[in-house]
Amino acid sequence: MTRIRSDPVIVLLVAVSWLGLYVHNVADLPGETVLSADTLYPTLVYVALTVLYFVRTEIGRPVLFGWVALQLVGGAILSVLPLPILPFHPEQTVRHYMFHLVYGVAQVPLLAGIRPYRQRNSRNHN
Repeated sequence: MTRIRSDPVIVLLVAVSWLGLYVHNVADLPGETVLSADTLYPTLVYVALTVLYFVRTEIGRPVLFGWVALQLVGGAILSVLPLPILPFHPEQTVRHYMFHLVYGVAQVPLLAGIRPYRQRNSRNHN
């Protein structure tokens, strides 16, 4: 039987990362709720990857890291730029940039937090 790890710090960091997405979506997308597709589907991915992180850390850690890196680079940085490859035209206002800044900053703690936990846990298992 697999023993499921528990780490409230990782859960907190995942919540902060998700909250950045949610705050951005509510601020930027008219009528957005937690049940709207732009929020619900990423929320389900956050939940699934967090469970995977605790059940199979060696698989879940890099996948969760990749998901959060995608949120930072794709969601917070690239999607605010007026790039011709995007299927939408992002608002170019200070308010919009500020919400993307909040979105991006909220991703950093989890990205930083996953690596130290990997090192600490690998030392404990050797």
